[in-house]
Amino acid sequence: MKKPLYGIIPPLVTPLIDNDRIDIEGLERLIEHVIAGGVHGIFILGTTGEAQSLSFTLRAEMIKLTSRIVKGRLPLLVGISDTSIVDSVNLAKTAANFGADALVSAPPYYFATGQPELAEFYESLIPELPLPIFLYNMPTHTKVSFAPSTIRRIAQNPKVIGFKDSSANGAYFQAVMYEMKEHENFSIFVGPEEMTAEVVLLGANGGVNGGANMFPKLYVDLFNAAREKDMERVSLLHNKVMQISSSIYSIGSFGSSYLKGVKCTLSLLGICNDFLASPFNKFGDEHRKKIKDALDALDLNY
Repeated sequence: MKKPLYGIIPPLVTPLIDNDRIDIEGLERLIEHVIAGGVHGIFILGTTGEAQSLSFTLRAEMIKLTSRIVKGRLPLLVGISDTSIVDSVNLAKTAANFGADALVSAPPYYFATGQPELAEFYESLIPELPLPIFLYNMPTHTKVSFAPSTIRRIAQNPKVIGFKDSSANGAYFQAVMYEMKEHENFSIFVGPEEMTAEVVLLGANGGVNGGANMFPKLYVDLFNAAREKDMERVSLLHNKVMQISSSIYSIGSFGSSYLKGVKCTLSLLGICNDFLASPFNKFGDEHRKKIKDALDALDLNY
């Protein structure tokens, strides 16, 4: 894997048949779909991958299957976030054994840590890891956010090669970029796709965007336009991303609407099953019809 990593890295959904079985054929179609769309890497077992709702055994199987399907064509990043440092290390070893390229870790998410404790946790974890690691900021789920100075402290270890931010806080994101400006091989990615064009224009490395599961070429084209500072094209493609965000992600009345929308869309596109791991359920007929209407209204001929 070349450093720094850049581009569009889909946080892959985990296609499921039920709570303990992967939709293998759907996973194969999904991976081929995103690769055909030109993405720059694949990230499994993140938030969009429902990792914290999956058993350790199922997560290990997802690593094995994905690695077999990808066959080294793209960098493979594996989420190892857990409340147990032992399980994080064990999952990291599984990822290394099956040929993954890097790991991704959000802070332990039950007891809220202070910044010194957070740094100390990673200073204990990282030496035990067999692969380089990206730090993952997801404060809505972990109750703690990496302070920019904490990122710089942890990144003194050369195994720390990047950062993904899903805070949706633009000022915070810019503070991290400023703090890490001297680390030339350190990749900084944004999660919320509504911000991807903006942060790439300002020098970020790319987006870990859930929408790239569904429409990978759109997000790759947006990244390329922003990187080339083609503002007319950025505006055109960003508006399509916003149309997806305001329709597919906003159907339903709960925080799970984004994930349900992505999986329902993938099902309607004939790519993979839309089963969601417990505690969530897939959309019923009423909401499925709304997703279909949103898809019909989306013009991807540009």
